[in-house]
Amino acid sequence: MRRTARLLTGTALAVATAGLAAAPAFGDATGSLEVYPSTVTPGGQVTVNTKACGAGSALGDAGAVGAGTFTLAPSAHEGDAIGQFRVPPSAQPGTYEIVAKCAEGDRQVAGDLMVTLMAAHEQVQPRGSVKTGVGGALGRDPVQTAAGVSALAVAAAGGTWLLHRRARGDGI
Repeated sequence: MRRTARLLTGTALAVATAGLAAAPAFGDATGSLEVYPSTVTPGGQVTVNTKACGAGSALGDAGAVGAGTFTLAPSAHEGDAIGQFRVPPSAQPGTYEIVAKCAEGDRQVAGDLMVTLMAAHEQVQPRGSVKTGVGGALGRDPVQTAAGVSALAVAAAGGTWLLHRRARGDGI
């Protein structure tokens, strides 16, 4: 009885696995809109392409980010339809959906575009001072700097004179 149950379970599992392997894959490159670069600063140029329309053209809509409509034309690159638009300089940071509708049929695909105020490859270098509460320089005032240097020189000369007198045995 156990052997039969294992055999039936194994057969059912093999059939289910074969059925999954033969099922169409959803979310592949043919059903999406590729947005490059996916992260852009306001005023940047964006290129979109899709295989969803085959060798046909499409009408793109970037109205969500404020760029309006644009055309995707057929390309020689593996049946892609390619188009470009410019993100307006007034665009606010956020994620926006870019849509393309194929000219033939009613197929529509979408992709996401992220607008940031700083380019992804830029690095911010630290500037300024660290607020530790210990204090610091008073600034670049030449009068204060000269007074500080003079005070240190007098202290060093006085210390040297006292050490010299002590070494001679004159006392303090």
